[in-house]
Amino acid sequence: MNPQPEGHDLESPCPEDIKPDALLLPEASSWPQFSGAGEYDNIKLIDDIDELTNVPSIPDNWITARLNREFKGLASIWYTEMKKIHGRRIWPLWKSQITQKYSNGTWIWQKTMSFENEKYSVEKSPYVWCLRQSKRLKDIDPRMNIQMRNHKLLTQTPGEL
Repeated sequence: MNPQPEGHDLESPCPEDIKPDALLLPEASSWPQFSGAGEYDNIKLIDDIDELTNVPSIPDNWITARLNREFKGLASIWYTEMKKIHGRRIWPLWKSQITQKYSNGTWIWQKTMSFENEKYSVEKSPYVWCLRQSKRLKDIDPRMNIQMRNHKLLTQTPGEL
C-alpha cells in the first residue's frame, strides 16, 4: 500500500502535479523537532532532512517550507530571525546555517564533557550506553575510526573487561 498524504481519499485521483515519490513526504508530526537546548542533536535533524532531499520528486521548497514547524524554543526564535534576514533559502544554505550556529566549539565541548562524565556502570544497559557514547564521539569527531571510538569507550568503563 502506498503512503498517502494526510486527508487524501484513496478513491480520488492524485493531483497531476504531485509525482508518486512526493507521497513519501512524511507527515509534519513525524518530522524531527529541534530546540537547540540541552544535549541537542542537530546532526540528526540535518541527516533526516538530507534523506528527504534524496527523493528526486520532492521539491526543495516543500522541505524548507516545513522547517518553521521543526524548530522549537530558542531555535525557533533563531530560525525566524534568520528567515527575516535571508528570506526563503534552499536546503543546502539552511543546512550550512544550522551547522554554523549549532555545531560550534561550545557544542563540541558540551558533547566532550557529556562523554567524559558518563562512565559505564552495571546498572545501565550496555547497548544504550554504548550507542549514546558512540554517537557523542561521532559528533565530536566525525572522522574518528571505529577502533579509536572503541578504545575511547573502553576508557569509560571501570576496571578491566
